[in-house]
Amino acid sequence: MKLDSSSLENTKAWKDAGFELPAFDRAAVIAQTKKAPEWLHFGAGNIFRAFPAAVQQSLLDQGRSNTGIVVAEGFDYEIIDKAYRPFDNLSVLVVLKADGTIQKKVIGSVVESLVADSAGADWKRLVEVFTAKALKMASFTITEKGYSLVNAAGAFIPDVESDLAAGPAGPRSIMGKVTALCYARYQAGKAPLALVSMDNCSHNGTKLYEAVHAIAKKWADSGLADSGFLAYVEDPAKLSFPWSMIDKITPRPDDTVRAQLQKAGYESTGIIVTAKKTYTASFVNAEEKEYLVIEDLFPNGRPPLDAAGIIFTKRETVDRVEKMKVCTCLNPLHTSLAIYGCLLGYTTIHDEMHDSELIALIDRIGYKEGLPVVVNPGIMDPKSFIDDVVKVRLPNPFMPDAPQRIATDTSQKLAIRFGETIKAYMADPKLSVRDLKFIPLVFAGWLRYLMGVDDEGKAFEPSPDPLLESARKHVASIALGAKGPFRKELEGLLSDAKIFGVDLYTAGLGELVEGYFAELVAGKGAIRATLKKYLG
Repeated sequence: MKLDSSSLENTKAWKDAGFELPAFDRAAVIAQTKKAPEWLHFGAGNIFRAFPAAVQQSLLDQGRSNTGIVVAEGFDYEIIDKAYRPFDNLSVLVVLKADGTIQKKVIGSVVESLVADSAGADWKRLVEVFTAKALKMASFTITEKGYSLVNAAGAFIPDVESDLAAGPAGPRSIMGKVTALCYARYQAGKAPLALVSMDNCSHNGTKLYEAVHAIAKKWADSGLADSGFLAYVEDPAKLSFPWSMIDKITPRPDDTVRAQLQKAGYESTGIIVTAKKTYTASFVNAEEKEYLVIEDLFPNGRPPLDAAGIIFTKRETVDRVEKMKVCTCLNPLHTSLAIYGCLLGYTTIHDEMHDSELIALIDRIGYKEGLPVVVNPGIMDPKSFIDDVVKVRLPNPFMPDAPQRIATDTSQKLAIRFGETIKAYMADPKLSVRDLKFIPLVFAGWLRYLMGVDDEGKAFEPSPDPLLESARKHVASIALGAKGPFRKELEGLLSDAKIFGVDLYTAGLGELVEGYFAELVAGKGAIRATLKKYLG
C-alpha cells in the first residue's frame, strides 16, 4: 500500500485496511480542473491538507463540484518536490478522535501542485491558472508572517524591496508574486476573483489586501503597471478580500500515528524535514473539530463550501467569531500552556491538561478574565466553545501537539491573544484592568521563558520567533536566583505596545508583571511555587 494513483486501483486492500477512498472519478476531475480551474490555494502545509483539501473532497464525493484544487507553494519549495509529487498529489488524513479511534482517509482533491517561483518551470502554468476566467477563489494558508512587507525594525524585507523596484516581472516575495498574478489577471480581461486568507490572524483579509494594495500602488505610481490596475485592486466587485476565521489543530506528523499506519499496511510513512525546517509527510494528523467561517464576498461566484460545513456570513460576524476564538476561547489558552509547558518540561499539550495549576490558569484566563468582554457572535456560543476546548480538545490524549510548536512566534501573538482583552477592560467603565491577574502572569511567564532555562535549572532552546533575539536582551543579565526589582531591565520590553498590544505601565499592569517575574526567577522550583501560590 504505497500512496500513488496506481496503488489506489487496488481498492479492496485499502478499504480492508480501514482507509476511506475518494468516491469520485479523479481522472475526470483532474481533466476538468486542467480545463477550467475554480480553486487555487497558496500554502501547501499540513493545515491545508487537513482542512480545505478535505472540504473539497467532501464536495467532490457529494457531486457538488467537478474540479479539484491546484496548490502552489511560494516559500518552501521542497514540500512540493518531496511531499506532493512523489505521491501523485495524494495524501492521507488521519483524524485523531478523543475516544482513541482514528479515521484514515485518502485525500484526492488536490489535483495539481506547483512551485510558485517566478524564475521556475511552474510559473507559466501558475499564471495560466490564476488568469483562468473560471477561477472563483485563490485562498491562503501562508502564516501571518507571509503577509508582512517589513521586518521587525520596520524596514522593507529585501525581497519585497526588490519587488517594489522591479515591478511585476520576476517577483521574489510571496506578496509580490500574488500581486504580479493579480496584474496578469487584470491584463487578461479584469475577471473578478476572491482572494481568501484562511490564516489564523486577526482581520486576515485586510492584511492580504493591504499588502497587495501597497505593492500595486507602488507599481502604478512608478509606471511599472497600468494606472487602471490600482482601481482593479481597490474594487471589491473585481478583487475581494474576505475575512475568515479558521480553527483546527494540526500538529506535526507524529511517530505514533506513523506506527499505526504502518501496522495497517501503509508503506509511505517517511517523515520529511525540509531545509527550511518544515515537518511534513504523505500523511497529516489532526483533531476532529474544525471551524471555518468566511465573509460572503465572492465576485466570481461562491464555491458551495457550505455543503461541507463551512459558514458564510457577514464581516461583522466573522470579526466577532475571530475575536471570540483568538482573543479568548482558544488561542490565549494555547499560548499560556505553551509558555508554561516549556518551562515545566512538558512535551505534549494533553499531558499539561493533567496539571491542576495549569488547568486553573487557563480556566481563569478564559472564563474569568476573557468571557466578560466577549461579544457573542450569534452563530457560536463563547462559553460552549471554551467548554469544548478545555474538556474535549486540549485533553485529547491522542493529539500529539507540543507546547514547543505552539510557542513559535509568541512575540507576534501576545498583542492579539491578550492585548485585546486588556484594551476591552480599559475601555469599559464597569470593569477594572487591575482585576486582571492571570494574563499578567502569562506575560511574566514569557519573560521567564526568554531566559531559556526551565524550572529545574536546565537550559532549553526557545522556539523560533522573529523578535527572540531582541527580546532576550532584556533578560540577558538576569540569572536564576537573582533578586528584583527588575524595572531597569524590563521597562523597555513591557512598555512595547507592538508586542503586548498596550504599554503595560500605562495600562497599570507593568509593575504586576515585574513582581510575578521576580517570583518566577527566585530559583529552581520557583515557577511551580508561583503557580501554586496564585492558582493552588
